[in-house]
Amino acid sequence: MIPISDQGIFVKRCQRFIRWTRRVLLLSGVLALLYVGLTLLDARIFQKNAEVILEKQIQAQEAPGAALPKLAVKEGDILGRIEIPRIGLSVIVLEGTTSQTLQQGAGHIEGTAFPGESGNIGIAGHRDTYFRGLKEIRANDEIQIQTAAGITRYEVDWIQITVPNDVAIVSPATGSALTLVTCYPFHYIGAAPERFVVHAHRQERSAN
Repeated sequence: MIPISDQGIFVKRCQRFIRWTRRVLLLSGVLALLYVGLTLLDARIFQKNAEVILEKQIQAQEAPGAALPKLAVKEGDILGRIEIPRIGLSVIVLEGTTSQTLQQGAGHIEGTAFPGESGNIGIAGHRDTYFRGLKEIRANDEIQIQTAAGITRYEVDWIQITVPNDVAIVSPATGSALTLVTCYPFHYIGAAPERFVVHAHRQERSAN
């Protein structure tokens, strides 16, 4: 048996360990919340600045005699803005789908048509930030893509759940289509096992 004096020492050590463990866990939680808060703040600031840049691009294209040059784009470049009025979704679209790019906005999927062009435009976004509103989307909803060249409107055809490696969802199209992709389920904790896909066709009516 453990002597009473030693038992007291053991109990005190356990209590001290528990107190320090609580402090460490509390500090870890505070730091995690601070990191998330700073990340979201940085993303919000980036979105506001990107909106200003996009408006300048639009004004430059609307100027008399302005041309529409085909420029090479790189990861993180601002391509436009996607809006879904019915669900209140509005986010800047950037080139690429790296982790950093998707923290700042929606990302154009490499190898798909560019916003405003013919073909199948692929755009990805995080389910817990910019594309969270997609859980409320439904068939026939209008999706607008604003670029420096003007606004292109799309109408949702179908929504489906698929596996992460289903590359067919962004395969080239002969007409003008738009495919939005995010992780699924929306409230899943950790790496989501499926993908939520929204497919839309281009409306004949468009505006500049």
